[in-house]
Amino acid sequence: MRFIISLILTGVVVAVATYFVPGAQVAGFGWAIITGLVIGLVNAIIGGLLRLFTFPLNWLTFGLISFIITVLMVMLSDSLLGAKFDVGGFWNATLFAIIVAVLEMIIGKVRGDDK
Repeated sequence: MRFIISLILTGVVVAVATYFVPGAQVAGFGWAIITGLVIGLVNAIIGGLLRLFTFPLNWLTFGLISFIITVLMVMLSDSLLGAKFDVGGFWNATLFAIIVAVLEMIIGKVRGDDK
């Protein structure tokens, strides 16, 4: 049940982020949930490997490389989902990633996930 609630909240976060980012769009709420799932999977698998390989550089840049990898994973999810999800470029993907991170942090604090 917790996983389903988390998926729905991720869909809401993606839908809200696409509302605020000018070049981003998603085909509907169902696709927002799928987009959140795809971004999470791509970021965990491919992004995790990239973070492992770029650890020294990530350490030197105080985590900036990790954020850039997250933005690139959003762009990869954009290309994987085709016309159902579109962020419209690097800077829109950057703004999208920032908004998603802030909203997920707020939801995590409200839900008490830090316990």
